[in-house]
Amino acid sequence: MSTTEYLSIAATITVAYTVFGLTGFGAAMVAVPVLVQVVPLQFAVPLIVLLDLLATTLVGLRNGKLVSRKELLRLSPFLLLGVWIGATALARLDARWLLIGLGVFVIAMAARSLLSPAADQRVLHSGWVVPAGLAGGMFSALFGTGGPIYTMYLSRRLPDLETFRATIATVIFLSAIVRLAAFAGTGLLHQEGLVLTAASAVPFSLGGLALGASLRKKIAPATVKRLLLVFLTAGGCGVILRGLS
Repeated sequence: MSTTEYLSIAATITVAYTVFGLTGFGAAMVAVPVLVQVVPLQFAVPLIVLLDLLATTLVGLRNGKLVSRKELLRLSPFLLLGVWIGATALARLDARWLLIGLGVFVIAMAARSLLSPAADQRVLHSGWVVPAGLAGGMFSALFGTGGPIYTMYLSRRLPDLETFRATIATVIFLSAIVRLAAFAGTGLLHQEGLVLTAASAVPFSLGGLALGASLRKKIAPATVKRLLLVFLTAGGCGVILRGLS
């Protein structure tokens, strides 16, 4: 890996985990579309999973008593199946089509956030756990971006904000553990230089987390949202162009 590629990865990881520190999610949505400009998708996704595991351990698991175990148990089987399907596809499918799929997904999530009205507060039927778990697991394994899908489901099932935050953090942590096992089984975790790159990126992810936490009370949420949407849209377009080239 060249010095330019390493610096690009370091800068991307710092920005992505600054977003995580600000919002509590979104690191993969920010990082993967940029990382695939310098490393293969099959390398970028396991890299972010390793860093996500550290981030969710440090940030997301402080309120274990608030986790909705009922929702966690309901979601887990479908999450597991979705991760298995996604990890198998990541190891076997042509990266070109995966890149185009990633770009479309990122732009769709940005557009949904921009165009959707205020969040619907109606409780979602528990039957939606099947598509939410499968889709979340698949996109988590394919692109590291299943968090928004879990969020859309759990936010409509858990009206208490603290319970929701504790539960979504645990779901993302569980997803990271399952993906690591799946990537090990498909050989993606054994790529040359992956663990070393992840280890060297840890200081940048921790620095981003600290920076994001310090900025949380200084930047208006609306401003953060606008900047994130612009960044995601640009990154999604860049990924599609790379997939088409």
